[in-house]
This record gives sequence, structure tokens and C-alpha cells, in this order.
Amino acid sequence: MYSEKVMDHFSNPRNVGEIENANAVGQVGNAKCGDIMKIYMDIEDNVIKDVKFKTFGCGAAIATSSMATEMVKGKTVDEALALTNKAVMEALDGLPPEKIHCSVLAEEAIQSAIEDYKKRQGIELKSDNKCDFCCKKCHDID
Repeated sequence: MYSEKVMDHFSNPRNVGEIENANAVGQVGNAKCGDIMKIYMDIEDNVIKDVKFKTFGCGAAIATSSMATEMVKGKTVDEALALTNKAVMEALDGLPPEKIHCSVLAEEAIQSAIEDYKKRQGIELKSDNKCDFCCKKCHDID
């Protein structure tokens, strides 16, 4: 059912924890499944120097949080904003259809933290970075 990479990131998650005095914090959740992801970032000179997460959820939620943080660490803010749930799933060698929403939450958590960073920096937010739930890919998969 789960790939070896998913099992590895679930059993040995990377970047777990909290960053004291993080200058970017984002939290998202899915009421339908109960998963909650919180991402902490330390961003300097527009580069994500450190990133950590706390996730309450299933193994797939933990694995996608772990992989997403690995994928954005050391990247610029714009590079991190370009991270998609599809890229997270591919990096994990796939997820079962009923767990795709976990990768969507990971994408949204990264975006939420960066949105928080931009607000703190007084940077104008572009409305095209926010999901308007038009495709419902993260809420109506079942």
C-alpha cells in the first residue's frame, strides 16, 4: 500500500520539532480527516535556512510533512512557493488515492508559513497563491 520512501519518512521523519523565534509559521488542517500540520521556518535573505514541522495525523500526513520540509530547506521563498503536492507525492514514490489530501496539506502548510513570513515582512501578498478550493482536490477525494 505505501512505498518504502513513505514508510521511511513516517518511521524516521526529518525536521520534526519547532523553531523558537521562527519568522514564518503556518498551520493548516483538514476537518474531514483530522490531520493538522504546523510548519516553522527560519528565513534569512529570502532563503529558508531551517524548517521544522509538527503534524497530528496519519502516517501519510507525517511522511508528506517530512518530505515537504526536506524539499524546501535551502530553497528561496519563491522556489518553496512553487512546491506542489504532486512533487511531494512523486518524491515519496506515490500515495494511495485516499491519502492524496495529505500531500495537499503539506503544500498548503508550506504556503501558509510563507504567507505569514511575507505578512511579517510587509510584503504584499498575491491572491493567486491562495487556494480557492475550486477543484476540491483536497477535500472531496473520497
